[in-house]
Amino acid sequence: MLAVLPPEVAPSGIVSAASTPAKPHPRFKYFVGGHPTPNEQSLASGKAALELLRGCSAETLVIVLLSGGGSALFEHPLIDSVSLEELQQLNHVLVTCGASISEINTIRKHISAVKGGRLAKAAYPAMILTLAISDVPVGKETALASGPTVPDPTTREQARSVIEKYALRNRLPKKAIDWMDSGAMPETPKAGDGCFERANFRLVLGMHELFHAAHRIAEAEDCLAFCDNSTDDWPVEKAADFLLAQLHELREANPRQPVALIADGELSSAVTGDGLGGRNSAFVLACVEKIAGKGITVLSAGTDGIDGNSPAAGAVANGETLARARAAGISVHDYFRRSDSFRFFQALDDAIVTGPTGNNLRDMRLLIAFPQQEPGQEP
Repeated sequence: MLAVLPPEVAPSGIVSAASTPAKPHPRFKYFVGGHPTPNEQSLASGKAALELLRGCSAETLVIVLLSGGGSALFEHPLIDSVSLEELQQLNHVLVTCGASISEINTIRKHISAVKGGRLAKAAYPAMILTLAISDVPVGKETALASGPTVPDPTTREQARSVIEKYALRNRLPKKAIDWMDSGAMPETPKAGDGCFERANFRLVLGMHELFHAAHRIAEAEDCLAFCDNSTDDWPVEKAADFLLAQLHELREANPRQPVALIADGELSSAVTGDGLGGRNSAFVLACVEKIAGKGITVLSAGTDGIDGNSPAAGAVANGETLARARAAGISVHDYFRRSDSFRFFQALDDAIVTGPTGNNLRDMRLLIAFPQQEPGQEP
């Protein structure tokens, strides 16, 4: 992008990512933010961005490159007295309580100085161009990285409702609860606010690009490929039952050819133990007993290469996984109860470890059903 700018333009910038680039720009400041948990550099990047935007005028062009994961990588709390440890506690409680990503972001936006349209507010009256790689459902771009440059449709009342719905008052930092109860929590900028008059949002990559690439690869492997995006925010067990039932119907309708069901979106997986794993490996673990002895393979992975608190992107299982686990003396139910899905698949060498990919187009689930072999038929 910098190559298309005229030579007389000398841009300044803030970059917060999971790693530093091989060739850093001399006028940019780089921060290695935390993901999925914000770290000290996450807070430093948010503060640096707000300081940079203080010099904006109507002649300023602000270009925001946005991707999934930005909620943790880039932060500056509205509550000055909140420590990093308290912010990490808040984030951990939110992502492990079973709330949907939209509910999580509703709270995140209302306690942040850079989320929920507040970065656009800080940049006003500059012109803003946001170029986004999306890991959220189509039409819900306000949830991407908690929507720093777009109007926020959620409200303070909804944030309070999420806290009550999941009984979080005694789990979130007391400073945050006291601040909300005092009435000090301001509302986020809404549609019609003047700060968005010169704000433009463009989607560069999203669900369609992910589906298209996966569909093309599946068909290249002689699979009949089908796509489904209806399970977003579902609990992993419910999504497993639904997608496997759909896969069964597809195989019944196409008995002589492998069928592939491709699903995207982020599932919910309440944390009930202190193990390692995330929603992708938890989804695959929820499928293990259901596909035992069948000609089915299930894969689920985060396209950013990160699955929860584990070093993996996800996992893969097939009809033989349960028998292999029993032979190794490991229990599906035990590992699921302890939220330790990564270690389950690590023990079987079925964890998918890619490292950070540099992209985040949501999670992808791939379920393949192979034709049943007729008696006497060559495999």
